[in-house]
Amino acid sequence: MIKASKSLIKDTSKSALLLYKIMIPISIAVKVLQYLGWIDYLGSALAPIMKFVGLPGACGIIWATTMVTNIYGGMIAFYSLDISNTLTTAQVSILCCMMLMAHALPIELQIARKAGCKLWIMFLIRFGFGILTAICMNLLLNETQFLQQPNSIQWKPEILVNPSIGDWVLGEIKKYIIVFFVVMALLFVMRVLKRSGILNTFSEGLKPILSILGINKEVIPMTVIGMSLGILYGGALIIKETEEKEIPAMDVFYAFVLMGLCHSLIEDSLLMISMGAHWSMVFIFRMIFALLVTFVVVKITKRLPQNWFVQKSQTT
Repeated sequence: MIKASKSLIKDTSKSALLLYKIMIPISIAVKVLQYLGWIDYLGSALAPIMKFVGLPGACGIIWATTMVTNIYGGMIAFYSLDISNTLTTAQVSILCCMMLMAHALPIELQIARKAGCKLWIMFLIRFGFGILTAICMNLLLNETQFLQQPNSIQWKPEILVNPSIGDWVLGEIKKYIIVFFVVMALLFVMRVLKRSGILNTFSEGLKPILSILGINKEVIPMTVIGMSLGILYGGALIIKETEEKEIPAMDVFYAFVLMGLCHSLIEDSLLMISMGAHWSMVFIFRMIFALLVTFVVVKITKRLPQNWFVQKSQTT
């Protein structure tokens, strides 16, 4: 028991330290960008795209903030601009799906890069398909006239606007502590599932579904964790597994494609619903779209050189 506990703490510390090396410098850089007002400039540059998908140009600031910071940062921008009463449920659903597909990119793309994926490819996938999702959803909702009623906020959390440096530092420390214990819990659960044989049964059960997409069963459990809890945790486990096993680089890439487009299905989706997005869009539409995109990406990339998508040292 003591030996197992020491091993768990050692593995947790190693995985958490890996995440901290990515998260801390990027969080500081993002804070500096916010202070300098550069995110507002990015938002203005995105305004034409917003109008193209049926949203006000001001939504560009919301998406820019979300991409550079995280979902909570986007929510702060959404409530600060006070435009929720001018949007329809359809428009908020479109905006929220874009936020869900492309958020916290500085950190999450670095995690994908650490796992062996090409950073710029992952950026194009999440940014590009975020826009494509919005285009498809806008066309669908306009043609069907579904969700055209005025938006109604379901719940508005208490969020600090323009927090002090002290509040920000305290919030960051709390986040890193939570990351450590969540990683520990996940590693513990993974060990129990492996030893009990449940993990193998679970993987075999999902294998027929995800194998159609081209995803190796070795990364299925971590992919499911990423889809349910987020890339931060699913990515950390995939990085750990790739260090211990010889998982083909392209299988890791496909896992990150699926996780990138459809992750944190529970927490983030509920936050978007609280903003007024419809559950059918953030749950059903997003999941179906992500699965279809992953299927197409697998079919196309199998015909192309691997080093276009994964780092040369990771190719097999």
